[in-house]
Amino acid sequence: MKIAVTYENGQIFQHFGHTEQFKLYTVEGDQITDSEVISTNGSGHGALAGLLFEQKIDVLICGGIGGGAQNALAQAGIRLFGGVSGDADKAVESFVAGNLSYDPDVHCDHHDHHGEGHTCGEHGCGEHGCH
Repeated sequence: MKIAVTYENGQIFQHFGHTEQFKLYTVEGDQITDSEVISTNGSGHGALAGLLFEQKIDVLICGGIGGGAQNALAQAGIRLFGGVSGDADKAVESFVAGNLSYDPDVHCDHHDHHGEGHTCGEHGCGEHGCH
């Protein structure tokens, strides 16, 4: 199994569509056997689902994510575990152990009340409707 996490400085980056890196984990049985950090090369939103599909990702762990990206992931056959924050490695360890806390109704609704050009990195999406 391959797991991707939106990634920044060891933490789960909180806006899928603006992530600049993913940390990819290879899991065999109940063990993480390999990990690497890859760049998104400036891809955003829907294009990121294609990037993950090309990497043969089975599962995505992230913070906030919009509906369009959720649909793109579903079409690519990638299972989504959103609304997760904190340490990326610990989140994957929790997922592998079967006890990851996530939000099955995750969404990112800040687009409705912020102007164009808003990026979650400006003030932490956790306080602005990305769950």
